[in-house]
Amino acid sequence: MSHISYNKQWQDAQLAVADMLAIETPAQPRAPETDINAAFQLVATMFVKYVQIFRKLEQCYDQIVHPQKRRLIRAVLDGVMGRIIELKHEMITMDYSEYHYFDDILADLKLTPTDLEIPIPNYFVLERAQAIEKRERLLGQILARMTSENEKPDGTGIMSMDDAIRIIQTHERARQGRLRAKQIRELRLNDQRARQRANMGESKMDKSLAATIIQKYYRRHVVRREAKKFRDEEYMFLGMAMPTFHKDPLKHLIANVRANEDERRKRQEKHEINYQQALIATREKIKQTEGPDMKERLQDQIRQWFIECRNASKKFPDFPDEDDGGSNAIFANKTLGEVQAELNAKMESKGKKGKDKKGKKGKKKKKEKKGKKGKKKKKKKDDDEGWTLPESEFVNEMIKPSTTTYQNFWETRDESSNFEQNYDAEIVKEEKRAEVVDEVRIEVDALMREELKNLKAAIDKTKQKKKKKKKKKKKKKKKKKKEKDLTPDRTIESLYEELVMNRIIVRPPKVALDDFIGDFNYLPSLVRQAKHEPMPTMYDAKQLAALYGVLPFGSEKVHETAPQVKGLLICGPRGCGKHMLLHAICNELGANLFDITPSNIFETYREKEGRKMLLHLCSKVGKSLQPTVILIDNCEKLYKKKLKPEEKQFEPKRLAKALPKWLKLIKHGDRVLLVGISNEPYQATPKPMMKVFSRCILLPRPEYGTRLLLWKTLIPKYGGIITPTLDLTSLAKLSDAYSSGHIHDTIVEVLTERRLAKMAKHPLQASDFISGLTQRNAIYKEEENALKSWWKKTPLGKKHERFLEEQESGEGDGKGKKGKKKGGKGKKGKKGKKGKKKK
Repeated sequence: MSHISYNKQWQDAQLAVADMLAIETPAQPRAPETDINAAFQLVATMFVKYVQIFRKLEQCYDQIVHPQKRRLIRAVLDGVMGRIIELKHEMITMDYSEYHYFDDILADLKLTPTDLEIPIPNYFVLERAQAIEKRERLLGQILARMTSENEKPDGTGIMSMDDAIRIIQTHERARQGRLRAKQIRELRLNDQRARQRANMGESKMDKSLAATIIQKYYRRHVVRREAKKFRDEEYMFLGMAMPTFHKDPLKHLIANVRANEDERRKRQEKHEINYQQALIATREKIKQTEGPDMKERLQDQIRQWFIECRNASKKFPDFPDEDDGGSNAIFANKTLGEVQAELNAKMESKGKKGKDKKGKKGKKKKKEKKGKKGKKKKKKKDDDEGWTLPESEFVNEMIKPSTTTYQNFWETRDESSNFEQNYDAEIVKEEKRAEVVDEVRIEVDALMREELKNLKAAIDKTKQKKKKKKKKKKKKKKKKKKEKDLTPDRTIESLYEELVMNRIIVRPPKVALDDFIGDFNYLPSLVRQAKHEPMPTMYDAKQLAALYGVLPFGSEKVHETAPQVKGLLICGPRGCGKHMLLHAICNELGANLFDITPSNIFETYREKEGRKMLLHLCSKVGKSLQPTVILIDNCEKLYKKKLKPEEKQFEPKRLAKALPKWLKLIKHGDRVLLVGISNEPYQATPKPMMKVFSRCILLPRPEYGTRLLLWKTLIPKYGGIITPTLDLTSLAKLSDAYSSGHIHDTIVEVLTERRLAKMAKHPLQASDFISGLTQRNAIYKEEENALKSWWKKTPLGKKHERFLEEQESGEGDGKGKKGKKKGGKGKKGKKGKKGKKKK
């Protein structure tokens, strides 16, 4: 795409942002919504529209080369990203479910499922490329040192002379045997051909007629081959046939697009370097050429103000302090009388401040008591009135100002002469001129204060009293407990090396979130109409991983304001891609991966002090090298009631007790994520587990669409060719009880080098994969039902079940809250029953 295309895309995105701002901040306040379903539909529609804007802005920021435009786009991009996260959490508070489905909204907006996929911004990794490369180099050096220390030289690799001669002899004898067999086979074929000629006799057909017949059959074969080729290309173009890996027509086009994108990124770097150099050069030039004139002009203006004030009040005025703005306060569109009145009022109010302090304290306490009583009544009124769209800091502080700047400046800017999209020199001059004016103003204010002091001493014959510096009132805040530094005398590099040596910091495999294959859930609304809860798909799990694990931690500005997710639980049957999802999160963020699984830390960090030191190291190193992902594998063992003897030796419950206190030390701005992985979460008690892991991604067994997509994608990836003889639909149906990991392992096992060599004569068939699948342990419905029942026992699952009951019965406010009923199972009801019995 060209510069014009990306500018047009940016314009379309800004128009969509303006439409969303009209919904977010209407001219008149919106009436509260009493219907919870209508409110949820509004939030879901806003979520889908913001995702469309986010996709456009992410591509614009990645490919636009103009440095000043990119800064404005980045502000809007971060704001939209944060708003998407806020809306997702708002939907969770409305229907108490992690998974949400938008098939009806996509149909109304005429969008495809790919339009809903959340992209991962490339700047998460590209802008930290040097830091990541440096860290990877250090990690590689430490790991290489570890392997060299573990490898001990021995004489097992030396081969004796007799063994070498024996191996050469066997290979030579095998070669001679193959040649002899080939010669015998050729002799037999020659004998058979001679016998056939003798039996048939001489041909009576004319040579020209024979040549014509051969030509006819050959031409028919060529025409059929061309027609088949044309038909296959048409089917591939229409999407009716799966393209083979080596004949994919889009492969070359995609490679060209990627090359063009890389070329534009290189141009971005050049333009950014030129822009930074221009900022420094322009500032120095303005300071040298315009600085003296600015200084002289400001001095003349301030002297004129001295004279006018002297003529008006027969004395020289007081010069405003730096805290009040200095000479800026003089020329802030105010008359001389207003400025003098303000200065006199400040001087008079200084003596009155101490008198009213005691009287105010008693009034404040009374107000606080009244305020506390009034808050409870207000909350009840709000619940009765209905739902209102909460205000967003991302909208007010990031999206709205940036959109205003775009509309006022860039929307009507003529850039026909800026074909290369270099920086705008006029904007740089305006910005730097304002900086130089502020710098010169501070110097001039210091000089004019001294001049005013001398004038007062000479003409008014008054000595200026030394002003005491104003002490800024510090608000009393509750003292927060700070984490004690257990390693004050050690550097981050040494701590990092210690964690790598103890196998706490590990290198995740190179996996992207796009490699996690899943198909869209097309008909969940029909399932809900039948009063059943739809099962999420792998596609939904991938979306949650992006919303919970990647987007909030990729940008510092977004993480400081967005709803905080400290703990994330990834659970599901074995082989469904839980570790792959974790590794994808680490790679998309360029994050460090810490493994503090109890079995991994048992040998190095034992007992209570060892666990305390480990969590301190994770906190200190993780915060200094953020973003950081901390893994606890098989986390259900931390909250399991009865442990097996082999599990008790690792003492997982000690770590479970320390985690809640440690999570409290993670504040906004600390991009540290705790991830738990579990195959059997139903073995743990849900409540304490979900206190640590506030969000959960429940990975399902792959449904038919995902299984078909897995077979279509993975077979060509490992060198296989999909032909009409390979029935993929049958394979997708037969692999119903198997996970995505089982399908992957089966394909890798079948597609060996020997099988790929035979593919030209013996194409792949479904029977080739069935035997490999049968050797895997299937996932049965009992395991799925156990996961579903466990989810219903979690705090969020209980609220969701209550919410569904209220929706079906038509009672309640739709917020998952039970009203107090007589004869309930609460504690008060039990006491009441006991009291009746006693009477």
